[in-house]
Amino acid sequence: MTYRAYGTFTPRPVRLAGAIAALEGLLAIVTAVVLVVREAGGHHEVGISGYGTAGWFAIMGSGVAAAGWALWAGRRWGRGIAVFANLVLLPVAYYVFSSGRPGYAVVVAAAAVTVLAALFGPTGLHWLTQEPDSEFSRDANADSSGPDTR
Repeated sequence: MTYRAYGTFTPRPVRLAGAIAALEGLLAIVTAVVLVVREAGGHHEVGISGYGTAGWFAIMGSGVAAAGWALWAGRRWGRGIAVFANLVLLPVAYYVFSSGRPGYAVVVAAAAVTVLAALFGPTGLHWLTQEPDSEFSRDANADSSGPDTR
């Protein structure tokens, strides 16, 4: 089976990883909104800035959501961001577990492991290492005004 790197066919495991990563990003953006609303409502934390933390969640969440969309759409650039974000979520899951919330920890860890398994599994790696097929490459290079270097 041949996969097109930027084509219409993206394997199911890569799409699954993209969907989970997009959901993770959207949850981070929702967290940012909640933090802004809490801070604006007068709830102030002693050790952190609600607005600053919200900004961090908004920026990181936007990047992870974009990476999820990219994976869903079959674009390779989303893989690195999704892998990094989910590697970071593994220690977060441990922290959540050690904080007395094992249910949340299992959900976070399961999501991270699922994304990593999908992207590092045989199908995900095969998709990643495929060259765009020659017909697609010619279509992509048709707009260039330079000489044909094939």
